Amino acid sequence: MSSIIQLLPDHVANQIAAGEVVQRPASVVKELLENAVDARATDIKLIIKDAGKALVQVIDNGLGMNITDARLCFERHATSKIRQAEDLFSLFTKGFRGEALASIAAIAHVEMKTRQEQDELGHHIIIEGSKFVAQELAVLPQGTSFAIKNLFFNIPARRNFLKSDTVEYRHIVDEFQRVALAHPNIQFAFYHNGSEMFNLPPATLRQRIVSIFSGKTNEKLVPVQEETDIVTIQGFVSKPEFAKKSRGEQFFFVNDRFIKSGYLHHAVMAAYDGILRDGAQPSYFLYLTVPPNTIDINIHPTKTEIKFDDEHALYAILRASIKHSLGQFNVAPVLDFDRDSNLDTPYHYKDLSGEVPSIQVDGTFNPFSNETPSKQFSSYKKPESTSKWDSLYVGLKQDVFDVEQVTFENEEVTSSLFNDEEVEHAVHKTYQIHKKYIVSSIKSGMVIVDQQRAHQRVLYEQFLLNMTVQQASSQQLLFPLNLFYSSSEMEIITELQQALKNTGFVFEDNNTDHIVISGIPVNITESEVSIVLEQLISDLQDGIPESSFSQNDTIAKSMAKSLAVKTGTHLTEKEQENLVNGLFACKDPSVSPFHKPTFITMRVEDLDKKFAV
Repeated sequence: MSSIIQLLPDHVANQIAAGEVVQRPASVVKELLENAVDARATDIKLIIKDAGKALVQVIDNGLGMNITDARLCFERHATSKIRQAEDLFSLFTKGFRGEALASIAAIAHVEMKTRQEQDELGHHIIIEGSKFVAQELAVLPQGTSFAIKNLFFNIPARRNFLKSDTVEYRHIVDEFQRVALAHPNIQFAFYHNGSEMFNLPPATLRQRIVSIFSGKTNEKLVPVQEETDIVTIQGFVSKPEFAKKSRGEQFFFVNDRFIKSGYLHHAVMAAYDGILRDGAQPSYFLYLTVPPNTIDINIHPTKTEIKFDDEHALYAILRASIKHSLGQFNVAPVLDFDRDSNLDTPYHYKDLSGEVPSIQVDGTFNPFSNETPSKQFSSYKKPESTSKWDSLYVGLKQDVFDVEQVTFENEEVTSSLFNDEEVEHAVHKTYQIHKKYIVSSIKSGMVIVDQQRAHQRVLYEQFLLNMTVQQASSQQLLFPLNLFYSSSEMEIITELQQALKNTGFVFEDNNTDHIVISGIPVNITESEVSIVLEQLISDLQDGIPESSFSQNDTIAKSMAKSLAVKTGTHLTEKEQENLVNGLFACKDPSVSPFHKPTFITMRVEDLDKKFAV
């Protein structure tokens, strides 16, 4: 009987490994940028075309490679980072598995150019699907250039699973920002389809953060600094008033490596406990330095998850350091925040002795005496006589006013528009229960309406109709609004700008870091604009729908969720009636835009059963 188990060919094994290492163009960007950093480059350029589907190129001025290393780097498990198993617990570099370049070469066309400083000529190598096509000497600058073309050319199924260019580009930007934030001392440049997106010179950590996220990032940041035997923490957190709905600007770096950790995120949120509004997310850029032997990086293919030896101590230190920074810079409230500082005792008074106050007493004062008190102790003046007040009216003419000559307009009192019985039934047509439900009587019994879901349905259909008909009304603002956003958020708003105009927004000007709004929809107040746009950005962070109908549907849902009356809001009787009437005038009043029931009905028969004995 023939053997069943066989060894996989190298090109098949590389394609299988590529399924873990290379999930999308952003994965290639991450691997190549980290290799450039490990090569001690001081200037790194990233060039992409068609969101990385056509080209991903990284050019650096690092150490370069000789011909042996240039050929060997594309072999599986070939790495310069480790020599033995113990080295896995003392890693100071990015990549170490030796699978990235082999996996990339198996599913793309790769062109590599590299030269070391001491060599006169460099090496030009071309690989297509793990096969070496060409190798030649060339005149090249010092460093290495990797050009990855036609990603997934030999795996069309994987290529079909890629998202739109907008979504893939956003993932590339995320990876670029993570590497650039981890290494502010390196110069980075980013080009997409021939346009320069980022140009980041070497800078301090704060300058790098501001140059990437622009806007008013600088005034939002509160520095965090703590040094212990377990961990050294430095970085910045945002002030509570700048917290957003989305979780975009949240970064953890451990030993200059970006990681994701829900446990550490919970520590940050615990430090903000009591000073954030519901659902708000603070921004943070936190850099943790720990001994390499206390962490395990090799637990996830993308190396974004790390296992710590003492997570509980790290949690407590991180929470305490952030809370201390917020209190130190008067961001967090204290118990005596209403105290008047003018009542504080100056420090230079601490050595002074108190003075005994002097008291003056009038020994001749008699409270039962009719004599006028001494002028020395009283400044009381007797009021002047009012007997001459009548003289003020001397000489005035006294005209007699005849009331009988005045005619009054007589208004005939008509009967009431409704008879007494109808008025009695018209009063209290709706009732509000616990500021959450609206109860209204109907012929068969009663209907109970969820006020928040009902208002969401009403607003959703209004916004969807306005965007479809493109005849939304706008109210002009006396002073235009200037709203600042990060580069990724600006891309979302720019792409959705036409759909937002159809809802009633009027945009005056768009800059690289802010927008100017001069008109807003009639059912939105000026203070709600930033809330609506923040919610919209949060809902569309995972990707903007390609079709216009899906975009309009998503925008209408997001705006309805932001503007709908919330549970706990008191509604007047008129507001209750308008909401109920508006709900049942909708095309689909039974469910909210998020497919939740908006009302339930109870028949009289059902009530009778409740009271049956």
